[in-house]
Amino acid sequence: QVQLVESGGGLVQPGGSLRLSCTTSGMIFGLYTMGWYRQAPGKQREQVATISSGRSTNYAESVKGRFTISRDNAKDTVYLQMNGLKPEDTAIYYCNADGEWRNEEYWGKGTLVTVSS
Repeated sequence: QVQLVESGGGLVQPGGSLRLSCTTSGMIFGLYTMGWYRQAPGKQREQVATISSGRSTNYAESVKGRFTISRDNAKDTVYLQMNGLKPEDTAIYYCNADGEWRNEEYWGKGTLVTVSS
């Protein structure tokens, strides 16, 4: 069965950095666009960044220039490097796999990022 497991969340001060990781199993990693989404308390889930199998990327305007998404196909893992963190980045961050050839979608359980002084 398909599993997506996020890690790397935690408490960080404003201006700090974190790197999130999402390791997958049970799927052909190279057939999926991978993404990071986040949901803050009382807000809708929003797309943060995506990266296709061809490594095309998209970012939310709010994180452009601060976050970088990348993938390592040899490790079946996607990363989100988060720099210059702001309190409004506080949210649960979810890893997503979206099939590029089939209507298949999978989600991780999330990792909490808290940006606070």
